[in-house]
Amino acid sequence: MPDSLDDPAAARPFAIPIYRTVWIASIVSNFGGMIQSVGASWMMTTLTTSPALVALVQSSVTLPIMLLSLAAGAIADNSDRRLVMLAAQGFMLAVSVGLAVCTWAGLITPWLLLAFTFLIGCGTALNGPAWQASVGDMVPRAALPGAVALNSMNFNIARSLGPAIGGAIVSAAGAAAAFAVNAVSYIGLITVLSRWRPERPPRTLPREGLLDAMAAGIRYVAMSPTLRAVLLRSAVFGLAASAVPALMPVVARHLISGGAFTYGLLLGAFGIGAIGGALSSGRLRSTHSSEWIVRIAIAAFAAGTAITAFSPAMPLTMFGLFLAGGGWVLALSTFNVTVQMSAPRWVVARALALYQMWAFGGMAIGSWVFGELAGMADVRTSLMVSAVLLLLGLLLGWARPLPEVKDLDLDPIARWTEPEVAVPVEPRTGPVVVTIDYRIPEASIRAFLTVMNERRRIRMRDGARHWTLLRDLGDPELWVERYHVPTWLDYIRHNQRRTKADAENIHRLRALHTGEAPPRVHRMVERQTAVLPGLRLPSARELAGPITDPSQSG
Repeated sequence: MPDSLDDPAAARPFAIPIYRTVWIASIVSNFGGMIQSVGASWMMTTLTTSPALVALVQSSVTLPIMLLSLAAGAIADNSDRRLVMLAAQGFMLAVSVGLAVCTWAGLITPWLLLAFTFLIGCGTALNGPAWQASVGDMVPRAALPGAVALNSMNFNIARSLGPAIGGAIVSAAGAAAAFAVNAVSYIGLITVLSRWRPERPPRTLPREGLLDAMAAGIRYVAMSPTLRAVLLRSAVFGLAASAVPALMPVVARHLISGGAFTYGLLLGAFGIGAIGGALSSGRLRSTHSSEWIVRIAIAAFAAGTAITAFSPAMPLTMFGLFLAGGGWVLALSTFNVTVQMSAPRWVVARALALYQMWAFGGMAIGSWVFGELAGMADVRTSLMVSAVLLLLGLLLGWARPLPEVKDLDLDPIARWTEPEVAVPVEPRTGPVVVTIDYRIPEASIRAFLTVMNERRRIRMRDGARHWTLLRDLGDPELWVERYHVPTWLDYIRHNQRRTKADAENIHRLRALHTGEAPPRVHRMVERQTAVLPGLRLPSARELAGPITDPSQSG
């Protein structure tokens, strides 16, 4: 990896050997996945006539991503991401072999097929956060948008050619052969990952427990306005756009009266459009904001969906899917880049996992809804409802626009050191209560409260609890910031999570503070009272003594 962002290679992901090698191995695996997807979707159309069950093939793959991604992200942030990816790839290899064997043996049923695709989705859920977070480990920040776009192009090259190949394999040798090809496709990526030895920074703190790590990820995203906006926008887009990939087999069979090869051509048109979207993303990023790129993408997808619904001929349908594919990759890659560049490395996999949960959760729900709608009405009606929802989703861009994040510096400040204490503490000592004294003149109070509102968000985002701001009634210039953390170890983690982007808030507070510099910090351990054995406590009356002034009794 280039050591400096000034290195010309820093903006070219393919100049980095490990990224290039993993990318090549990934495209082989993606080809296998697309071939398997064609085989599963087409096999379902031969096992049942229900559009809902056909659409559930898509849901069975995306639902595990919604359910398991957060746990997978917590594992990826607290473990060797390479080993997590190896475990996921090995699991999917085993499941794909089982699916191929059961199909060859004639044991497959609609629900058994859904079970296998669900398990493959579980492997995808485990692999996804680790893989996406690892891109930031392979390339510098300057190359990250390009690397994410190349990953999207990687998948969509497979989407454009894989379905046609898959359709040919299914037509010539059956679905079992398609499943076997997918199983073999995992071997190359497993080999590359097993040889990769990434440099990992030394771990100075013990790993977080799984539940604590998941909670920390949720808290970080919940207290980050940028990430909240991405999650909302991606969920709405995923739900509205899911009709096209979910119902494409039904479009091929009923609207165009084609077979497996026709279905492969339709997926190919969608994939070629996605490649075009990936190739145009760099040029669009240089001239448009992230919000405008997403708006362009949604408009293109809506137009493509409407064309697909009413097209009387195969070439026009392919053009509509070409537009939809371009919009698909532009929107999702922009969401992905925004998440990666809005989260520091310690939590990036969990942020990506939550993004996946919302985006693919929307897709899973949408696939089921549009499948049911197609069964109750028809495919055209379902697609048109999808197009209308996409256009309504454009309005969300004015209420919750995506902010620009390319200039954020999320590296840790790295100047905080664990303070020396007079009372012995261990990592599990707690609860820890922290107070910070500020002296703020009357003229600066309004500005101080504004800065402290951002301070509250940063504190709670990084793990603080019960944050409060207090003003001394006897000394009006004295303000006290107060918060809790469960243990001393959590206090250390809380302070090490502060980023260079947070430094502005610190500097503004220091500028408003007129007392001793820096503001005085009190670190205290909360303790409960207790009675020692054999010790008699004085009664309340003995403690109080005679009351001479009734007004002082309260």
